[in-house]
Amino acid sequence: PEIETRISQYEMAYRMQTSVPELADLSKEPKSTWDLYGPEAREPGTFPYNCLMARRLAERGVRFTQVYKRGWDVHGDVTGMLPLLCGETDRACYALVTDLKQRGLLDDTLVVWGGEFGRTPMSEIRKPEDANNAGRDHHPVAYSMWMAGGGIKGGRVLGKTDDLCFNIVEDPIHVHDLQATLLNQLGFDHKRLTYRYMGRDFRLTDVEGNVVQKLIS
Repeated sequence: PEIETRISQYEMAYRMQTSVPELADLSKEPKSTWDLYGPEAREPGTFPYNCLMARRLAERGVRFTQVYKRGWDVHGDVTGMLPLLCGETDRACYALVTDLKQRGLLDDTLVVWGGEFGRTPMSEIRKPEDANNAGRDHHPVAYSMWMAGGGIKGGRVLGKTDDLCFNIVEDPIHVHDLQATLLNQLGFDHKRLTYRYMGRDFRLTDVEGNVVQKLIS
């Protein structure tokens, strides 16, 4: 069995590698694709290109894809950087969700956009001479994520912060609740799969987490 398993792994790796040329060949994409994603989608490595590749991966049955955009750690020049970052990502995110929906893939594809923390509502000025180049510090207390498809109830906002955008005052969602909800939409009961480590049982969401029913359509 061990030999058969190893052979199977090598064969799967071979099939994955040989599928890459066809996957990355965008020559047959229609004009409507470029109208949707924009001209930057033709340039490998750009965020729009990666979003288009994510759609092509989803079409071919790939079960998990991460599209990563660097540069959000704006400890300085937040007013200069955020417009650039948003401009580089907004159209491509819209295009990806729209494209998946048009192709009938959104119902069983869960799109999750987020990071591991937000930014403080107040400016971060480390030295007086940085006053005109202020940024924002890390803020794990309150921040936003968005989701689409995969049985998520769209077109609504859940949760609210105070007037300073510092603390959550309505419908807080803990990270374990988010994880439990995502797993639920992927067909997993987060309470059932456990493993023993250092003398106690752990589960996929540690010892917390509830499915947020308000998020599910």
